[in-house]
Parts: sequence; C-alpha cells; structure tokens
Amino acid sequence: MDRCEGLVCVSVRHVGDRSCPFCAGSSLRVRDFRIRRVRHESFGERLCELRLETRKWQCRGCGRSFWQRFPGILPGKRSTEPFRRYVANQHRDGINRSCLSRRESIGGATVERWYRDCLGRLLSERNGAPCPRVLGIDEHFFTRKGGYATTFCDLGKSRIYDIVLGRSEASLEAYLNRLPGKERVEVVCMDLSSTYRAVARKHFPQARIVADRFHVVRLVNHHFLACWKLIDPVGAKSRGLVSLMRRHQEHLKSPEQAARLDDYLARFPGLERIYAFKQRLCRLLLVKHQTERNCRPLARQLLRVIEELKSSKLSPLITLGETLEDWAEEIATMWRFTKNNGITEGFHNKMENLKRQAYGFRNFENYRLRVRVLCS
Repeated sequence: MDRCEGLVCVSVRHVGDRSCPFCAGSSLRVRDFRIRRVRHESFGERLCELRLETRKWQCRGCGRSFWQRFPGILPGKRSTEPFRRYVANQHRDGINRSCLSRRESIGGATVERWYRDCLGRLLSERNGAPCPRVLGIDEHFFTRKGGYATTFCDLGKSRIYDIVLGRSEASLEAYLNRLPGKERVEVVCMDLSSTYRAVARKHFPQARIVADRFHVVRLVNHHFLACWKLIDPVGAKSRGLVSLMRRHQEHLKSPEQAARLDDYLARFPGLERIYAFKQRLCRLLLVKHQTERNCRPLARQLLRVIEELKSSKLSPLITLGETLEDWAEEIATMWRFTKNNGITEGFHNKMENLKRQAYGFRNFENYRLRVRVLCS
C-alpha cells in the first residue's frame, strides 16, 4: 500500500482457482499481462484505488482467450461492487449527485447510473411476486406532462405492488390484461371512483369492492357544509365554527366548545336537525368489525338514511343520497373489512418526498423503479 496522486493505492495479486469460464478446463497458458486499476471504497477521507496484477489466459482445451477475473469486480468495470453499492446507498439516503461526484471524484451521470443499476438488481430479486389478496387502488399526481398515475398497493403486507401511468380505463387496460394472478385478489379497496370500480369489476370479478371509509365520511361532510352555506352563508365563513361543525360530537375537546356550538345551532332549527342527522350518519359509517348477521340491521338503517336524503328539498342532500345509493353495496361491505386506503395515502407522501429529493422526474420508468424498490 502506498500514497500516490492523492490516492491510497493498494497493489494486489489474486491467486485463486484458474479455470476456463467457457469449458471449465484447467490447462491454461499466459498470453498477456497488465495492471488493472479499479476504484474501491475510501479509506476514511482518502480515495482508494486497487492496482490488480492480471493476466490474459488461453485455454488449451477450447482455444479461447480471456482475462483473469476477480471476485467482487464485474467484467469490464472500473470499480468494485462494494464501492458501487456504497455510492448507491449514499445517494438513496439523500446525498445528491453533485456532492457525491465531488467527494468521490466520479461523474454525476455515473452516480445516477450506478444507483439505477442497484435499484434494478433489487427489483429483479422481487419480480414475480403474486398479485396481493387485499389490493388498494388510488391515484396520485406525477407531472404536468405525464398527468396522474395509478397506485396498486398490497394492503395486507403494507407495501407498493406497482404503479401505472394514467388513471383512465383505457390507460390501465393493457397492464391489467397481462397482470398475473388476478384470481387471487379477494378484496379491492378504493375511493368513490366509478372508473376504478368499473376496472375492478372487469379485471377482478371475484373480489369484493370496499369503499374507503375516509372518503365516504369526507363526502358526507362536504355536502353538509354545502347545505350550511345555503342556510347561513355568513356563519359558514367563520373558521372557528367550521372547525366545530366538521368534528364529531365526541371529539369536542371542552364544554365551552360544545356550548358555543349549541348556541349557534339554536338560532337555526333546520340546520340543527341536519347537523344531528349528519352525526348519526357518520356514526353509522364508522362502525367496524361486524359479522354478516350484524350487518343486516345496519344495511336497513343505511337504506332508510338514503331515502330520507333523496326526499329532502336541499340539492346537496339529494346529490348525497344518490351517491350513497349508487355505492350502497361497497359502503355496506365496509363494515366487514377493516382495511382502508390510508396505507396507500401514506405511501403517496413518501413518493412526494422521493420526487423532492430527485428534484422531480421526467422519465416515468425511473420514477416507477424507485417507488417499487423504496416503498416495498
């Protein structure tokens, strides 16, 4: 070992099994000799270079020639695999390309290429995974040019199964037609998207479709706030009242908050009845862990609620009743299953962090590669 040109240079001679990689013959003769210079992991703050004494052999059995190979160094590469993995792990942990390029005296494009190669090897080890039994489907924004992408999440194992560019039935058709193991899917969880429901019914005919509880409750609150604006446009602009009206009654933190809300509702008897109706509907939708027998009276309650909404004279309530009627089966299935798309939404936050670390993506395949490896 010596120091030369600001590097830690290590001279190495590897003596191992000498055999032909083509015919496994051991009868060889030397044809050439050279010193191979290969970058290796740094020693502290100093860069390291291996100088390998290598020979060109010719097999007497098959007549082919080949250069001597070393463990941990792929043919034709000018860096060791530990060094490439080190750079890829540093880049994955958030160190940008320019910083790594200056620190390790390599090109920025080389950092990106090594990182993609590392992710590609990790992904190849995980390819061939069967389709998940509990599948979550949701959309997220990719780029202005690319539009939206569809996320397929394995809710049973809390990991991303795959992402596909597009959210329409036509853009997902080709991917879902060649998706293996679709018959394994038993439950599909989604928001109230008619497009995803049509896709699930076509490609996962044996699966039960479950509406995401968060989106159903949010839909109820949205239409309730629309009714409030029709009854009292001035009060609906108060941020303090909006915070109180959006909460469930059991989540009011203090008696003062409950008293303020009661005083306000007493001024609008019609709004007070709508508020009580909304609270009763939300409590019905938040029921979990029910057996098939216990779901029957809950289903009858839901049907009565839908009829009351459709017979209302307020257009937001009528629209809400029609939507709940259209999704009545998926909402009723919600009482049996506890899985929801909260796991998928959490992964969407992680995807946003990946895009910020990379300062955005232009190539969807690079984005898909990172998401599939780092979110699984």
